[in-house]
Amino acid sequence: QVQLVESGGGLVQAGGSLRLSCRASGRTFSRYAVGWFRQAPGKEHEFVAAITWSGTSTSYTPPVKGRFTISRDNAKNTGYLQMNSLKPEDTAVYYCAAGPGLGEKTSEFDYWGQGTQVAVSS
Repeated sequence: QVQLVESGGGLVQAGGSLRLSCRASGRTFSRYAVGWFRQAPGKEHEFVAAITWSGTSTSYTPPVKGRFTISRDNAKNTGYLQMNSLKPEDTAVYYCAAGPGLGEKTSEFDYWGQGTQVAVSS
């Protein structure tokens, strides 16, 4: 079992930056890939980014490429999502998840955090 807790969300103006953290506890975090998803009001979960257990491979959804960077520090059992040049359409609840591989579907991740709200004002 892996427990995940996100932090770092908040309200920011368009063009600003936030860094989300995903702290893991329980079973060995370094064995799992980490993904970030987001859910805007009235919409389904949307894949944002993922990183392999080793950190050597990453994947991003096209709307965030070049603006968001996913990373991890296995020594700290923590994953990160650095978000720059934020836009109002990035407003959503952001969730981190852990799973066996570099997936882009919610079904490919076994463990989920409770989410952190990101709001971007225009």
